[in-house]
Amino acid sequence: MEWNETLFSVGSGETGRVGVLVCHGFGGSPRSVQEVALRLVEAGYTVALPLLAGHGLTPEAMERYPWTDWAADVERAFGWLYARADEVFLFGLSMGGTLALWLAERHPEAAGLITVNAIVRHPRERSMRMLGRLGLPRWANAIGNDVKLAGVDEKAYERIPVRSARQLALLVANVRRDLSLVRCPALVFSSTTDHVVPPANQREIYGSISSAVKSLVELPDSYHVATMDNDRERILAGTLEFIAAQSQGV
Repeated sequence: MEWNETLFSVGSGETGRVGVLVCHGFGGSPRSVQEVALRLVEAGYTVALPLLAGHGLTPEAMERYPWTDWAADVERAFGWLYARADEVFLFGLSMGGTLALWLAERHPEAAGLITVNAIVRHPRERSMRMLGRLGLPRWANAIGNDVKLAGVDEKAYERIPVRSARQLALLVANVRRDLSLVRCPALVFSSTTDHVVPPANQREIYGSISSAVKSLVELPDSYHVATMDNDRERILAGTLEFIAAQSQGV
């Protein structure tokens, strides 16, 4: 997979008429979901992995962008995939899962949805909104590298702009309000121990979406960044099985 001029990391297999949009999380980068994307390409799917605005650069760059720019990034990636594939599935880690939900709420044509420790209700959501509006302080503590497996580094930002934390709170509120609009098949992965996003978020997603076909799968041996943790093979195998089962075989 390679970076191209549209800031996508893309790949396409020989039978790439099924597309998968893979999205990383808040303050992170495509590194956290790179193995997922590579395995999907190896399985023959067309993959788009957008780099969200302000990510993969510096915390100072991140604080310039509102949540609507992150939503525009995944919307653009969704359109890029639909121009090349007949079916598009959505996969997201953490805030990437939130953005995948945002797309599913607006695109009933999405073939399926896979989220890993997505956030739809943060325990400090109200305070994040207030701090961001006041502009003080400028920085919040980092939230990266919540991984049980030793030696893993997702290369997330070492500090988070409070303005960006407020934007996350605004995104979360918008997505939570419309969860019932999600009707596509859904696979919700939830780490039983998550120091970033309380597992109750995954139960709320599962209980609130209107999907006729949906599953909630617990990850007992991973923390928040489960795509790089002990349960990553369970996520990879489950994702491939889910897409194969829900694809129309185009």
